[in-house]
Amino acid sequence: MTVSTPDLCDAYPDQVRVLEPLFRIYGGKHQFAGQIATVKCFDDNSLVREFAAQDGTGKVLVVDGGGSLRRALLGDMIAAELVKNGWEGIVINGCVRDVEALNTLDLGIRALNSIPVKTEKRGLGDANALVRFASVEFKPGQWLYADESGMVVSDEPLKAG
Repeated sequence: MTVSTPDLCDAYPDQVRVLEPLFRIYGGKHQFAGQIATVKCFDDNSLVREFAAQDGTGKVLVVDGGGSLRRALLGDMIAAELVKNGWEGIVINGCVRDVEALNTLDLGIRALNSIPVKTEKRGLGDANALVRFASVEFKPGQWLYADESGMVVSDEPLKAG
C-alpha cells in the first residue's frame, strides 16, 4: 500500500488528525497503515508482548508509554513476533532498543527514541484503552496512516493512494 500523509491531509482536511512530529523512524517499512489497537503501559512491555502474539493483520499497535525515555518498550524479539503475526506497524510514545535489528524487519516502527535498557515485567498496563499523546486521541478501531512525512489518524478508513 502506498501511503501519502500529505495527500491525505489535502483530501481529508476535516477527517484527519495529525500527530505532532515527535517520532523517529525505525523498522524496514517506512509507509504503513492499519486499524488501531491500543496499549497503555509505563516501563513495562508485558501487554505489548501479549498483543504481538495475536493476529495483527491490517493493524497498527499504538502504545502509550507515557513518554518515558528510561526503558525500551520494544526490542527485536517482540518486533519479530509482530512481523510473524502480520502487524503493519507500531507507534510508541516511548523508546525502542535493538535498533540495528529492528531496521531489518518488515515492520513500520515509530518511537520517541532508543535506549538499550529493557523493561520490567510486572504485567501492568491497560489493553484497548483510550490513549492520548502527540496532540491526538487514539481509540481502538480508528485508522492510522504513516509515512516519512508524518502520521495521521482518522475515524474511518481513507483512500491512501
